[in-house]
Amino acid sequence: MLKQFGTIVISTTLLFPSFSNASNDGNQTNQSFSKAKKMLERQVYTDVPRLTIYCQADFNSTKKITDHNGFTSQKHVKRQAKIEWEHVVPAENFGRNFSEWLEGNSACVNSKGKSFKGRRCAEKVNIAYRYMQADMYNLYPAVGAVNALRSNYNFASQVTTEKNQFGSCPIKIKNKTVQPPDYAKGQIARAYLYMEAAYPVYNIGRQKRELQAWDKQYPVTATECQRTQLIESLQGNENRVVKSACLDRGIW
Repeated sequence: MLKQFGTIVISTTLLFPSFSNASNDGNQTNQSFSKAKKMLERQVYTDVPRLTIYCQADFNSTKKITDHNGFTSQKHVKRQAKIEWEHVVPAENFGRNFSEWLEGNSACVNSKGKSFKGRRCAEKVNIAYRYMQADMYNLYPAVGAVNALRSNYNFASQVTTEKNQFGSCPIKIKNKTVQPPDYAKGQIARAYLYMEAAYPVYNIGRQKRELQAWDKQYPVTATECQRTQLIESLQGNENRVVKSACLDRGIW
């Protein structure tokens, strides 16, 4: 039986008028991105394998990479030692739908009286944005350097490069486009499809058809289902995209 959740009342001065119901079936329990990361570290990735989404690098309880699984990079060298929690759907992709991200807000003024906007402003004053940013279904561990290099680029099935850019890690990045390894494509697709279904403010756009194909081509695994089940127990809302796939396969 599907769970029902009350509607969060948010001041319309914080959102575009059409976004007054900014969360449908998304996260409505935790507004803290920092807390979300700690819960993943301490209560989710204690029971599922500690492997990064793109390179399948091993990491320990302190987020230190213990086996890079062949990943190398000439850039962001200092960020290769630890994992970071990557928004598979980049924060900018949904954040730019909020007025604070694009235009700022009267509350977004620093100690020197200078106005600011973007992620910092949205996080400061917009409750709906904070819920989306802290949604654990959209957060996956990645080598810090990969998180930096991926940036907010879109995914694609194929990126033309002469060779692997990052050692034996099969992720490829070129012309602001990312080709993830096959073993990550299903999880990526379902993260996007979940975010669009859970938050009316977000629309996938042109990538949707390709992501829907990945969802079918790369079905859920027992590990993905277990991760989703653990997050549901902590965050409270269902990820119906993943859960229905797990139930169809008899995994849940």
